[in-house]
Amino acid sequence: MRANQLPCALKNMMKLDILKDLLYLIVGAIYKVHEELGPGLNEYVYQEALGLELAEEGLSFEREKTFHPIYRGKQLNATYRLDFIYLDLAIIECKAVEKLHAEHRAQLFNYMRLTKVKSGVLVNFAPKNIEIERYFYDPTINEILTYNGNIFE
Repeated sequence: MRANQLPCALKNMMKLDILKDLLYLIVGAIYKVHEELGPGLNEYVYQEALGLELAEEGLSFEREKTFHPIYRGKQLNATYRLDFIYLDLAIIECKAVEKLHAEHRAQLFNYMRLTKVKSGVLVNFAPKNIEIERYFYDPTINEILTYNGNIFE
């Protein structure tokens, strides 16, 4: 049986495995940056270092990519900026704050929904113990899923 003949659920599992592998590489790069630079720096320092680390991993992300949301088929004037985007597969949203809060997650979730990008990483470089959260977007149900596949609540 060819890949294009596989049941939809199996195809989605294969895609999820590919996304998980990609997130594994991203998280590895994030840990390298935090290990080298340590906690407490400005968000932009971490972003620049992460850009270098991702390039070393062979992942050609676009940094600070802007996009306009679409409403009823029309592009709005509002502009959003993604810290990093890899193809249309993953968004990385970087923070350097005391602790991640619901509004940080909402920002990533909205970016994922508006761009239809299937995975996202939210990272907080500021604390001594780095915070990294991984999520998936399922456009068929318009829901954000945890790394384990549960609907985020």
